[in-house]
Amino acid sequence: MEALQDKIMKEGTVLSDRVLKVDSFLNHQVDPELMQKIGKEFASRFQEANITKILTIESSGIAPAVMAGLYLGVPVVFARKRRSLTLTNHLYTSQVRSFTKNETNDISISKDFISSEDMLLIIDDFLAEGQALLGLLNIAEQAGAEVAGAGIVIEKGFQQGGRIIREQGVRVESLARISSLENGTVQFTEEVLNG
Repeated sequence: MEALQDKIMKEGTVLSDRVLKVDSFLNHQVDPELMQKIGKEFASRFQEANITKILTIESSGIAPAVMAGLYLGVPVVFARKRRSLTLTNHLYTSQVRSFTKNETNDISISKDFISSEDMLLIIDDFLAEGQALLGLLNIAEQAGAEVAGAGIVIEKGFQQGGRIIREQGVRVESLARISSLENGTVQFTEEVLNG
């Protein structure tokens, strides 16, 4: 997606050969116009999949997921990383290890919001090691829901997550696929990789 790649080149900061900072438009401050374009692109790619709900994880997946939900006309359910007083039982839970934050979280979703009748589209901001996506896939499996695929805003193609998820037979649609962050430079994968 050209608009996203342009934004990454203009505003993204390479912190190391494995870490890209995009907090000016995705992870801290959100660019609504870009999120609208991202949501529309995900909706276009999955329009024939009979999606009933979008599943994401707090917090950076919420903005692109909500925009995709708007275009697909479906609700968005997000996994919480911390339990609240109102989210205490009747939950699907899974563990997720964050590479960037170097911590493990239990993620939770109320059983009231996804079920075996759902066709889910999972949306997340980054796909690197694949841990967040594996946690969401585990929750979908617990619910007996089908997963049409995963929409990823930025995939780090040089890390193993995309391969792991695709080897499980999950359709992955990444809007920007990075092949390298070496020498402080973002390199994008030219070929389109779906499925």
